[in-house]
Amino acid sequence: MTLSLDILERLIAFDTVSHRSNLDLIAFAEDFLRARQFRVHRIPDLTEAKAGLYAEIGPQTDGGVLLSAHSDVVPVEGQVWTRPPFQLTRDGDRLYGRGTTDMKGFLAEMLAISDSASRKALKAPLKVLISYDEEIGCVGIDRMSARLKPLLGHPELAIVGEPTEMQIAIGHKGKRSYAAQVTGQAGHSALAPRFVSALHLALDYVAALRNLQDGLERNGSRDDSYDIPYSTIHVGRIHSGTALNIVPDSAEVLFEFRHLAEDDPDSLARMIAEAADTVTAPHPGAAFIELHSLATYPGLATAASNPAVNLTRNWSGGQVCKVAFGTEAGFLSELNIPTVVCGPGSMVDQGHKPDEYISEMQLIKCSKMLARAVNHLL
Repeated sequence: MTLSLDILERLIAFDTVSHRSNLDLIAFAEDFLRARQFRVHRIPDLTEAKAGLYAEIGPQTDGGVLLSAHSDVVPVEGQVWTRPPFQLTRDGDRLYGRGTTDMKGFLAEMLAISDSASRKALKAPLKVLISYDEEIGCVGIDRMSARLKPLLGHPELAIVGEPTEMQIAIGHKGKRSYAAQVTGQAGHSALAPRFVSALHLALDYVAALRNLQDGLERNGSRDDSYDIPYSTIHVGRIHSGTALNIVPDSAEVLFEFRHLAEDDPDSLARMIAEAADTVTAPHPGAAFIELHSLATYPGLATAASNPAVNLTRNWSGGQVCKVAFGTEAGFLSELNIPTVVCGPGSMVDQGHKPDEYISEMQLIKCSKMLARAVNHLL
């Protein structure tokens, strides 16, 4: 545990909130892995302000185990911390700092087991992946996918180490998020009925989205493994207007849908677009709603009978579950890699919260799981 805690201390000190660069963390991981004879590939973002990393050790063959983590963390602004967020501090069994649970705890254990694997005669490869911009909609791994596909090959399984309290998550919903740009007509509020208010249009559109949500709840697919067993549509923000006495001619609605594997996201997207057309139809030439995609990631639906699930259960001792939050696992699954989500910490109790922490006991459980995974490669 000493090495993994030393690594975790270094990782927490890197302020990798998604709107900042992660290059210092990537350089640290790159140097760490190269020093242990890993074959390392840096995958820069188009802006060159960020990068992902793929590395492997052992035979240059298919098979083996892929471990995956993201490097970015959510902001601390607006939260009240009683401890320095970018400094690892201890209180009993708890290790505090932004990202300890989501998900630098797993990343630290991933690098620590890489050190151990570098001293073993592996018969199958250990592969590790570090991404960026996961917290803003799995944007980074989406951009990395074209470069990753020929590098990854066909691992026997992939473990994405998001916090599941070391349970084995085999499913989560997919997600698409949008900005709806609403255009109406400006005018003096004294003559408001003569104009088409963009704010009114936006509210009508929100009502239409709520009706779609009601329909999904009543008639959509269901999976009782989830806390919310149906696909959902959520509106998170509306912005419109400049002054009380001006009819607003523009508005913006930010919203998302999260879909079960059984619900076709393209069909949901068409229903959402049709709802926009229905709202603007009574005002030809005077009202418009344009939908702009912000981010998208696929869901995960790994069969409980998949050998990857049984292997991970044997290594972790956890139970099979599904999780409410999204991960990068769906991207790996779409590359035909059997994928599960299993990592230390609790997203519900610790993730994204002030005074985020992870228990040392959870890290020990993760360390033991990864040690068994490496032994599988011998």
